[in-house]
Parts: sequence; structure tokens; C-alpha cells
Amino acid sequence: MINIIWFLFIVIGVVVAAFTGNIEAVTEAAIDNAELAVELSIGLVGIMALWLGIMKIAEESGLVQLLGRLLRPIMVRLFPEVPEDHPAMGAMVMNMAANVLGLGNAATPLGLKAMNELNEINEDKETASNAMCTFLAINTSSVTLIPATVIAYRSAAGSANPTEIIGPVIIATLASTIAAIIAVKTLSKLPVFASTNPMKKKKALDTK
Repeated sequence: MINIIWFLFIVIGVVVAAFTGNIEAVTEAAIDNAELAVELSIGLVGIMALWLGIMKIAEESGLVQLLGRLLRPIMVRLFPEVPEDHPAMGAMVMNMAANVLGLGNAATPLGLKAMNELNEINEDKETASNAMCTFLAINTSSVTLIPATVIAYRSAAGSANPTEIIGPVIIATLASTIAAIIAVKTLSKLPVFASTNPMKKKKALDTK
């Protein structure tokens, strides 16, 4: 689907350029930006290798596991319907710990595993549970302490101080995560979503 969208963008751009007499400008821009993309990619290699190495050391040294233990009390409150000793809880804790440290490659499989485990305790396999929606919202907003990718882009672009965004990123991602939690918890209590809540449906059937 994404490939189709990009293809349409290119076709529309070329057609519009042809009708407006700017086809040469489009060709020059395509060549110039292709060259810039290569230069930017090469410039990113060094800084990305550095940060990924640091993150790998953090993972192997147990820092991710330590952060996971610190997050567990918060997770128990955010996901009261998930048993504390369930594998889903462990996967979610590790996923969020990895995201906080910027370990995107490690966080992705943990997130998929967490969703699979959450679906195991979901009464209605065709409908996402409150826990699944909450996890998705938090995972999408994702508090980040070390935005390694953005730092790499800034360094490749010649920024004098590429790490100066760490403070604003922490504040921004903290705000987005709080907003995500408030939104998902509020929406889950609205009547319009009650019919798709497996736990509420089960309770309603039990009371009849």
C-alpha cells in the first residue's frame, strides 16, 4: 500500500511538472536529493554505530532489566487486569524499558510478544482488550531518555550540539505518554466503547 502511495506521489509530481513547464526543475531536484540522501546516510553510520553500541552495552550489562524492575510497580497499576506474574507483564515491562533507552530493535519483538501474551488472556479474540489498547497507546507515545536516531540526524546535518535535544525530548515524550494514558483510560469508560469491552460483556452476561 505504501509503495502505491509513493508511486502516485511520483506520477502526480511528474505530471504536474510537465503541465507547468517545470519538468527540468523536478529532474534536477530528484538528482540533487538522491545525492544528499547518500551523503546523509554515510554521515549517519558513525553516530548510529556509536549509539547502538552504547545501547547494546546497556542491554548486556543488565541496565534494561534494572529499569524493567523499576517500571514494574507502575505497570501493575496501569494494567490491573493483567496478573503480575503473567508473561505479558514481563514482556511489556521489558518493551517499555527498551524504548526508554532507545533500543528500538530490541523493543519491537518484545512488543509483539507482549501483544500475543495479552491476547492469550483476552476473552474476545476479535476485540482488543483494555490492556491491549493501553499498551498500544503507551508504546506509541513512548517516553524516551536517549533519542539516538534524532541525535544521529542532527550530528549528520552538522549540528554544533546534537545532544541538546535530550531535555526537550524527555519533556515532550513524558507529556505525550501522560496524554495517551489519560485518553485511553477515559475512552475505555465511555458507553460507546462498553459494548466492545470483553470484560464488561462477560459481567453483563453473568448478571442476566
